[in-house]
Amino acid sequence: MTDHTTPRHDESDAGLDAVISERRRLIGLAYRLLGSLAEAEDAVQETYTRWYAMSRRQQDAIASPGAWLTTVATRVCLDLLGSARVRRERYVGEWIPEPLPGRTDWIGGRPGTTVTGSADPADRVTLDESVTMAFLVVLESMTPAQRVALVLHDVFGYPFAEIADMTGRTPAACRELASSARRRARAALPPETPAAHQARLVREFKQAWEARNITALVGLLAPGATLTADGGGMVPAVLHPIAGGEGIAHYLTDLAVRADGSLRLLERPVNGRPGLVIEHAGVTVAVYAFDVADDRITQIWVMRNPDKLRPWTADSHR
Repeated sequence: MTDHTTPRHDESDAGLDAVISERRRLIGLAYRLLGSLAEAEDAVQETYTRWYAMSRRQQDAIASPGAWLTTVATRVCLDLLGSARVRRERYVGEWIPEPLPGRTDWIGGRPGTTVTGSADPADRVTLDESVTMAFLVVLESMTPAQRVALVLHDVFGYPFAEIADMTGRTPAACRELASSARRRARAALPPETPAAHQARLVREFKQAWEARNITALVGLLAPGATLTADGGGMVPAVLHPIAGGEGIAHYLTDLAVRADGSLRLLERPVNGRPGLVIEHAGVTVAVYAFDVADDRITQIWVMRNPDKLRPWTADSHR
């Protein structure tokens, strides 16, 4: 006698697994759009809440659960971006995206697509590049609509027709939004520096900082370099960016003098690029991300906000 219930059970499990397997990709999408892992996880949780609120018949009627989840997650993120702008107007000091430990290999693109398959390869941002602090900061300067169009198309490989369905705009409007966002990114971002080259500069920067060598620090920093710190009003941090290599070098040297050897500087990947983690008594108190151009450090982003350092536990970045 043939058991007709088993295939149905297997099909149900396979469908559930397919839905659950989308979570990592959805978090990767939401993180790029929101610049916060905590907010990204909340957005994805809300997306799944809406999925499981539907009846089984409604779920079965959806031809592509992955596309449905992506659409809902995108719309949830758009709503959050609108409220985030209001919250950030009240934010104490500078707001910068939340840094993540490691190479962020867990953040993937659209299944079955390649993010480098554009007719013009320059139109697309690779997955690694799209989670660097520099790229996330540029995304933050865009309108929510520009950000969504660029990330969905250039990073995750969605065609503009599908993006139009997700956002309620026309394909032509989405294409123009992505194009304007791409122009802004190209104007703001220098050519990508090889990771090994950036690692060398960060190592030399660390050594100069530990030695309190102002001259060496100035030599590693571009004359027009900028340091931006985010303390969120919870811990001490400079409220406004420090501009100029000499000013940054003096500021960092003063920090080292006041710390009097109590800080430990560790070379660690930050958003897939070489960076530094600062520990005090075994606890991560700051994360430094860098941007490099023409053999000099041009940007330093310092995360001090404890809420944004939660992914940096003692074991997560080792």
